[in-house]
Amino acid sequence: MTKKRNRTRPALSLQERLNKFTQNARAAAKNLPAGAERHALLQKIRDGEAAAEMERLLASPGAQNPK
Repeated sequence: MTKKRNRTRPALSLQERLNKFTQNARAAAKNLPAGAERHALLQKIRDGEAAAEMERLLASPGAQNPK
């Protein structure tokens, strides 16, 4: 017998989750000294912001499907 997939929806939208992640990561980065760990966290923040921007552009009403 196969296991059923968990099909619950996240409480927050993708945009809200990305914004929350970047806010939390920024707060954590402020407390870190300059170094590799802080640099990696700042890179994740930039990636999160880029993902949020892509999601916003793709969800916009002006976006058209490829033909």
